[in-house]
Amino acid sequence: MAETVDKSGADLAEWLASGAAFESSGKSSGSVTRIDTHAASIFLVGETAWKIKRPVDLGYLDFSTPDKRQTALEAELKLNRRTAPSLYKAVHPITRDSAGRFAIDGEGEPLDWILEMQRFPDGALWSDLADRHALDEAALNKLADALVGFHSNAPIAWPGDGAERIRGIVAGNAEAIAHYPDILDPLAAAELTARLDRLIESNSALFDARGKAGRIRHVHGDLHLANIATIDSKPTPFDCLEFDAELATTDVLYDLAFLLMDLWQRGLRHEANLVFNRYLDHSPEDEGAIGLLPLFMSVRASIRAHVTAARAKRDGHNNGTGEEAAHYLELAERLIAGEPARLIAIGGLSGTGKSTLARTLGADIGRAPGARILRSDVLRKRLAGVLSDTPLPAAGYTAEASREVYMALGRLARAALATGHGVIADAVFGMPEERDAIEEVAARVDCHFAGLWLELPEGERITRVERRKSDASDANAGVVRAQSKNLTSRPANWLTLTSEGPLDSLSDKARTLLGLTM
Repeated sequence: MAETVDKSGADLAEWLASGAAFESSGKSSGSVTRIDTHAASIFLVGETAWKIKRPVDLGYLDFSTPDKRQTALEAELKLNRRTAPSLYKAVHPITRDSAGRFAIDGEGEPLDWILEMQRFPDGALWSDLADRHALDEAALNKLADALVGFHSNAPIAWPGDGAERIRGIVAGNAEAIAHYPDILDPLAAAELTARLDRLIESNSALFDARGKAGRIRHVHGDLHLANIATIDSKPTPFDCLEFDAELATTDVLYDLAFLLMDLWQRGLRHEANLVFNRYLDHSPEDEGAIGLLPLFMSVRASIRAHVTAARAKRDGHNNGTGEEAAHYLELAERLIAGEPARLIAIGGLSGTGKSTLARTLGADIGRAPGARILRSDVLRKRLAGVLSDTPLPAAGYTAEASREVYMALGRLARAALATGHGVIADAVFGMPEERDAIEEVAARVDCHFAGLWLELPEGERITRVERRKSDASDANAGVVRAQSKNLTSRPANWLTLTSEGPLDSLSDKARTLLGLTM
């Protein structure tokens, strides 16, 4: 049965919130939960979520007419099916018949439009999982892998001027921040904008090269934790930026930076570092641009500052939103604060815990989002042209193959350090010349170096490698025994740690030796 309602946006939303619209359509039944944002209203009914655009014109988005709302919803449907095809079902007309009665998919002319989506379970949002500290490493790796695939398949934009593109974003955001001087300190905002402009200028050639290399693409555009949900055990980004293709066309690392910034500002620095490294492990074409990530993360934080300030003003500064906005501005400043690059090498035979320790320390080495962890096992698979968990035959472990791996490790470490980024080099480093080479990398870029050597009895190393699953290392009991037999010398000038016992104990000892804050 259709309902008669006023055609204004407010009355339409009230009609939808009553539940009569969904019952009469036969598509959903049950109580309705309404969620309002600045530009949309969402209605949760049973296993379905329904979404309408609010009739607003906010300058940067315009949903003021039914045609514009239809266009936006159809774009939302199409674009979000790239990452969440099971969530986004269809766009339906809200119709009015000759008697003035309204319905979803009813008779008569369309009055407005509504998007039908599959509702996901409560607690599936990654923002909720983050609040509960329930984001595990396996899920983070799956998300990073999914983003690499999504970015690889995203349409490449005309290269244009990469520097001018990000410069325009910074300028537009500075104008927006200026509207909230009572919330966001104007002097701090001006200093931040000036620093960002200088960084863009000094990296202008790299920005432009990124465009020419096809790394500016039509991406998600709004990739924060509240726009990711676990659906059927898979991390699923949804609710992309659909209303402006130009805004959503940007460097793939700028897209990634929103996620990294969101994790970082929540205190989930370890998780941010895991995603960062997993993404780079599987996206080698982006290795040369990691120096841009602190800048990208800072811009994302500054945009979040003005968006949150706008919400604070709209809500009358309730719920601490003004303080939250100021926090984002302070974060934007900290993210581009200078911090000396340093190189940490972690060596030891297979099974001593090098990679585990590297992941534990990564977030605390160098600038955000932490150290680039260069693992020899991953690089070996990359050079062989296979996925990191694909076993290699013996030909992948010849002396020549190993020399190429260590050369690649040194080359990538030197490049990352030259941008000011911290690096952890994770490899056996069983031969003196391998240790000399990694120390020489630090000397060439004039950065601090520290080497850690891990020791563990052979029996425990064998137990550890035999427990591994889906790992980049192909080491087994035979490899462990051979390494023990062939090791001729240990590094005299590296810091030696016994890796027996709990990981927390090992990481605490390593932090103390490295002078890291506990």
